[in-house]
Amino acid sequence: MAEKESDLSLRAGHRERLRQNFLDGNLAKYEILELLLSYAIPRRDVRPLARMLFKKFGGMYPILSASIDELCKVPGMGRNTAIFIKTIHQVMLAGYHCEAKDSNIFQTREHFENYCKLMLGGKPIEEMHVLYLDVDYRLIENQMHSIGSNNDAAVYPTEIVKHAMILNARFVVLIHNHPRAQTSFSREDEIVTKDIIQKLDIVGVKLYDHFVVSGGILYSMRDCGLI
Repeated sequence: MAEKESDLSLRAGHRERLRQNFLDGNLAKYEILELLLSYAIPRRDVRPLARMLFKKFGGMYPILSASIDELCKVPGMGRNTAIFIKTIHQVMLAGYHCEAKDSNIFQTREHFENYCKLMLGGKPIEEMHVLYLDVDYRLIENQMHSIGSNNDAAVYPTEIVKHAMILNARFVVLIHNHPRAQTSFSREDEIVTKDIIQKLDIVGVKLYDHFVVSGGILYSMRDCGLI
């Protein structure tokens, strides 16, 4: 049945208010997602979908990091809309990546945290990334070192050292995620990190820090007093 003209008018008015509130900086997080979805699904009320996504994934970073298949399991989410969300995710990551190559990756703690959460927040399995930095802490390469299981990802210290030498890196940063919420570093994390520090020291490269993303929190091994 054709949609009533009054319903179309109400929705158009609501979306115009969303756009204005966005420009004024007055949108709640789920409303930002609602505004985004309105461009992918122009002829439907997307407020329920935005709320369901937040309820299922728990936040913006987990939504953006979710796979297309995971997103499509949410009622009302079509494949094209899921691809649209993943495109936004990749655009944001590309922006952070380009900026990290041109300036100090740690220019602000908030900036670096956003980069890590966007890269790994909400992923259902562990990934280990290695960032290779130059003398000015600019990103040379963000290497996907390994993909593991829901509670483990392999680390190969000798390969990290070799790659640092090939790239002429001066600093190395380790970043991985824990799919289980609010879990900091494991004993295995500590042991392998100390091994990497020792191996890097031999070739004159420093491990800057080891970070883990878990439950929307970025933990620093250095801040925790573990290195």
